[in-house]
Amino acid sequence: MNSTGRIFRISLFGESHGVAIGVTIDGCPPGVPLSAGDFAADLGRRRPGRAGTTPRVEEDLPEIVSGHFNGHTTGAPLTIMFRNKNIKPGDYDALKRTPRPGHSDFVAWKRFGGFNDHRGGGHFSGRLTLCLVAAGVVAKKLLEGIDIAARLFSAGGDEDIDRAVKAAMEAGDSVGGIVECRTTGIPVGWGEPFFDSVESVIAHMAFAIPAIKGVEFGSGFTAASMRGSSHNDPIVDETGRTATNNAGGISGGLTNGNELVFRIAVKPTSSISVGQSTYSIESGKIEELKVKGRHDACIALRVPVVLEAITAVALADLKMMAESRPPQKIVINNGAK
Repeated sequence: MNSTGRIFRISLFGESHGVAIGVTIDGCPPGVPLSAGDFAADLGRRRPGRAGTTPRVEEDLPEIVSGHFNGHTTGAPLTIMFRNKNIKPGDYDALKRTPRPGHSDFVAWKRFGGFNDHRGGGHFSGRLTLCLVAAGVVAKKLLEGIDIAARLFSAGGDEDIDRAVKAAMEAGDSVGGIVECRTTGIPVGWGEPFFDSVESVIAHMAFAIPAIKGVEFGSGFTAASMRGSSHNDPIVDETGRTATNNAGGISGGLTNGNELVFRIAVKPTSSISVGQSTYSIESGKIEELKVKGRHDACIALRVPVVLEAITAVALADLKMMAESRPPQKIVINNGAK
């Protein structure tokens, strides 16, 4: 249910207001140098603090509880855990009766027969993106020479992000955003033609980030309004470098040696202070809901480092899949008999 990957496999566990959350990585090679300090930079980038992010602040200190010895990975399943301490479960009591529109409350109640942990979204919470970031830190260590960078370049349809977030906060509302990720240094030929195409693997991971509603690679949906003569990327040398990059670094499901470029659409957060109408599980009627608790006005502000992490996890798995295949000898058929 909550595991992914072919060789470099990750599994998430925990709930937003439970005892702890964490990730187990199976397939991590032995001998990778790793310490708690290695997680500090990326975990810090995900941490709230900027206007528009949740006032809930956790220590987020990683505990490496298995698959680690003498400062290195052992090859056994690597488990990294984070304790939840700054919790206020009582803020979510109303959600047992009146599920938030646009959130997982209602479907989780149906799916798990009412036994789901509703506090802060439970296992569906964006809190668990912390675990994705932790997995990304490990994955990045396996991608020597590859650089991954993501940025939020618009919020609420406005490139002035601070202005858009401020307006939403003043209205007691929320906004989404567009986050772009660019990766350089990937060799030619990672991926598979169909179900494990690079787009498939990355998109699968991207949609695991709560609140993601769309993914596009290269020119994306703009390609539908272009002609082939302008969309095709001319190959300019023997490395596969192209004059343009409408393909976003992927051809036929395989990396083509150019910059990997994709974007995701992040929806507005569902938890807003503006009154909303919703179905009451308790009364069977439509009631007004005013959400309590601590929430982000723009969760997209904290998504870039998460997007880098899932990209690293996907690429680490694709790299290990590529390395597991026997080497290929290139034969050029010049028509000789």
